This record gives sequence, C-alpha cells and structure tokens, in this order.
Amino acid sequence: MEGTKEYVAGQAEAIREELIQLSHDIHSHPECGFEEYYACDRIAGLLRSHGFRVDTGTGGLATAFTAVKKSGVSGGCQNGPRIAFLAEYDALEGLGHGCGHNMIAAMAAGAGIALSSVLDRLGGTVYVIGTPGEETKGGKILMQAQGAFADVDYVLMCHPTSGPSMVQRSARGCTTVYAGFTGKSAHSSNPASGINALTAVRAAFSNIDLMHPCFRFQDTVNGVIRQGGQANNVIPGEASCEFCLRSRTLGDLERLVGIVKHCAETAAMLTGARADIHVDPLFSERYPNIPMGQAFKENLESLGEPVSYPDPMGFYGSSDVSNLSLHMPVIHEYISIAPGEVNGHSPEFAAAAASEKGDRACILGAKALAMTGFDILSSSRLQREIQEAFERQVPAMYRTQDCPGNKRML
Repeated sequence: MEGTKEYVAGQAEAIREELIQLSHDIHSHPECGFEEYYACDRIAGLLRSHGFRVDTGTGGLATAFTAVKKSGVSGGCQNGPRIAFLAEYDALEGLGHGCGHNMIAAMAAGAGIALSSVLDRLGGTVYVIGTPGEETKGGKILMQAQGAFADVDYVLMCHPTSGPSMVQRSARGCTTVYAGFTGKSAHSSNPASGINALTAVRAAFSNIDLMHPCFRFQDTVNGVIRQGGQANNVIPGEASCEFCLRSRTLGDLERLVGIVKHCAETAAMLTGARADIHVDPLFSERYPNIPMGQAFKENLESLGEPVSYPDPMGFYGSSDVSNLSLHMPVIHEYISIAPGEVNGHSPEFAAAAASEKGDRACILGAKALAMTGFDILSSSRLQREIQEAFERQVPAMYRTQDCPGNKRML
C-alpha cells in the first residue's frame, strides 16, 4: 500500500489527534495579523517533530515560516515537482477565529506531513509555508515581493466555509483605503473657531454614497469610523476612517480606489481639514486552477464529502493567495463546517471552527490536499494539464514579471 493515495490519506489519519490539537490550540490563542507568534511557533514545532527543516522570518515577516522536506532518492526524481501547502493562522480583531484560519493551518501541516511520507518513492519537494496577516495587509503579497515563493511550482490550500463544500471558486480584488483628517479643536460653544475633522469623515461617507451610481458590477465599499473625538463638547481636531473595497478585477479595483480617494480629498477641501490618505497592497482577482481543483474534488468526494461548484454570478470574498494565482497554479478550495445560514466572520462561524464538524473537516481537508499533491507528484500528464490550464486561464499580462499588472499590487 505504501506509495498509494490510500497510504497518504492513512498518514494524515495517523496524526489526527495532533492536527485537531493544533487547530484547537491556535483557536484558543487568537492573534491578529503579523502578531501570530504562538501560532507560528506551534505549527513550526509540529513540523520539526515530523522531520521538516523549518526557517522562520520568511520574507522579512517575523511570524512567517518556510518548512521543507525534500526527496532523498538519487537521480532526476530528486528535483521533481515542488508542492507548497499554505498555512494561515491570523484571527479577526475582536472576533477570534471567525474565519477558521486555525483549521487552514492544521490542514496545511497535516497535508505536508502526509505527502512527505512518499517523497522517497516519488521524488520532489514538499513545502508548508506559513503566511501571516491574510485578514489585514496581505502577508502573501509582501512575501511574494521578497521571493518567498520563487522555488514553488504548485500552491494548494483549503478554507472552511458555510454551506456546501466547493471547488474552483474565484475571488474579487480587494484593498483597504485609510483616511485620516486633521482639523482644529475648539470649544463646542464656538464651532466656527475650529475645523471639525469628524465632519470631514462624515462628508467622505456621504460622498461615497453619492458615487454609488458610478460603481461597476461587483464593486462594494464598506467603511468604519476609527476615531471621531472623545467628548461631545469638543470640536474634534482629529478623526479617521477606513474602507474595505472589493472589485471584480485589479483594473476595476484601481478605478474604485480612485473614486474613494477623490471622495476623501473632496471632503477635506469642503471642510478645510487636511487629509492623509493611504492604500494597502491590492489583492487581485483569483484564477483557480481547474485540473488541480478537479483532482481535489475527486479526492474529497472519495472520502465521502460531497462537493459542488460555485454560482458564477455570486459575490465572493477576497484573499491574498489570489496574487499568487497570477504567477503559478493555485487552488484555494472550500470545505463545509456549518450550515449555509451561518455567516463567515461571525461568532457562530468561530464556534464551528473548533466544533466536532470542524474537526472532521480538518482531517478530510488534510487528506484531500495530500492526495491531490500525490496526484501531481505521480503524474506528468496532470502536471502538463495544470500548466496548460494556467496559461489559458491567467491573462498573459499578469504572467509578465515587469508588467503594470504586477507593479500595481504593492
């Protein structure tokens, strides 16, 4: 049985308790983006105990890591396919693991450990790469800019979801626009002697609402006020807000960023406040690799989990792994842990990420990822189909290293 997909799945099953404990430990120690020291150390320790060489600080990020195990066989197979399972482990501010990243970390670690058990038979290299800050500034984008994925041929991930398990779901472009306004504090009895920074914030929101008729299909903007004053009898001299923007493509996202920035700048001009505006790195749209996704679907279904395809007209979220899909074959598939009525980024979803159903999905996801990695390692035909699909799916401009489409992501 050694050297078969069933063997690989069995290797994930053999470490079931270690993976579930890892998932629960990260869940009970939630850490926000780029502060995931406990999670990083915990995952790295598990991988080291299973023979991986682990280096932390990948891409200059303290809570990123690269774990690697290479084939020990001699000859050409030693330089075979290089497969990376990506781990995420950041939590949401004030909500804990309401996106289930504790499970993503455990599934990636489990898949890497399981697949590495057949490297000496099949050849190749297995990576487990820890990628912090997905919920905030996009750690993968920052790591990619530093060459962290330069030695990787294939990227595989699995994300928990509500509703049915599914494959080949795309994602929208996304970024955050921050706007800080500086006015002049004054006594509320004489507001004309000051410049109300909160009024500028309110005007920015109103301006964005006025521009909605100019939004394109799949454009969304959601904003919050971060600072608006401390006392109701003081005209606030400092106020700030931030907006989450999503669009169908990078080009649409750039256009939407321009609209939001103009709305904030106009609010500053109207009120006399000074605006300080900056934009996070841009998350791109995602191009899920179809042959890899189909292999994952068949593997997950063979384990007894039904898998569907997404609604092509659905309004989906965003992830920094999408930026990697512009440069290499990527899958970011979804496994169910809750009914469809449970919203992501909610306390209910956070609870599901450490539930019995979540634990079951964690093991199934690790097995299916490892089995898909086995398919890639063992089939030159599948490797060729994956590469051909990548070249068909991803616009050529994105695959040119110095094209504008790459430069605008940072």
